[in-house]
Parts: sequence; C-alpha cells; structure tokens
Amino acid sequence: MKHISIILLAWMSIFQAGGTLYACKNAQISLFSTAPIEDIAAKTSSGTSVYNPATGDLVFGVAITTFKFPKALMQEHFNSDYLESDKYPRATFKGKIQEHPDLTKNGTYPVTAVGELDVHNVKQTRTIPGTLTVNNGVLTLTSEFMVKCADHHIAIPRLVFHNIAESIKMNVSATYAAVK
Repeated sequence: MKHISIILLAWMSIFQAGGTLYACKNAQISLFSTAPIEDIAAKTSSGTSVYNPATGDLVFGVAITTFKFPKALMQEHFNSDYLESDKYPRATFKGKIQEHPDLTKNGTYPVTAVGELDVHNVKQTRTIPGTLTVNNGVLTLTSEFMVKCADHHIAIPRLVFHNIAESIKMNVSATYAAVK
C-alpha cells in the first residue's frame, strides 16, 4: 500500500496544472485469451490511476504480480516465463484523453486515450477507446482493448503455442475520487 501511495503522489505532482485531480487506487483489470486447448484468465483489483480533466492527462499502473489466476501453475508461468515480472514488475499507460466531457453533468461519454503503453519494458504508442461515466460527481472509466504479445516482445514457446493466444483481451474499470 505504501508503494501505491508514493506512486500516486508522484503522478499527482506531475499533473498539477490546476483544477481537480481524480485518483483511483483499486482499478479492476482483467486479461483473457482464448486458445484451442485452454482459455487463460486473470484479474487484479490493484491498478492505480490518476486523471486530470483540465489537461486530459491519464496515467495507469499495475504491478504484474497482482494478477491472480484460477490455477497456480498459470500464474507462475505468467510471471516467470512470459511477463518476467522480476525484471519488468509493472505495466503502465501514460497518455491523454482526447475529449473533454462536462464532468458537472451526469452521463456516459465515449472517450479516446492516446499515449504509451509500456508492457514488458516495451513502449508502444496506442489509441485506446473507452467510456467515461459521470454519476453525481463520481467518475468511472472503462475500456476494452487488445494487446499483442509480439508487440511487447513477449515470447511464446512453440511447445505451448496452442495454449496461449497471440493477442490478449484487456478490460479495465476504474472509479475515481476527487483529490484536493
């Protein structure tokens, strides 16, 4: 928890450009891949995020080891063989939401974030669609997007190639609280 607080404080100092900042300390992130032999799914509720609506700046981060799998062996292989979480402990996204929805009005707004997705220490410029929901001052940002293993130099051994899909579907949901 201390590690998360330090990261949020650092991000918030970067984004201090006036206005209200919004932070989330428990973003829900799930991954799913379907393959001929076995589907792979994992979830975490340890994602962190800061959003500055005045500038559109958006940052997400998650510790790779917080993803939980239904099978311990899947989790072990995910961390040691594929994501190498000892060498590359975090995945991040740093970018800007292109639209500027009116946060004083309840509603659901389609948004697009453009920025750098850093997975496995490989940064890739991405445009990620999402939905921003405003409900009585509470902001919720959701998104679903694909991540190709090859784009982030995540090697899949030929022996298990049929067990793991080349693309992983990511789902993100973050509910933000205003930070003064």
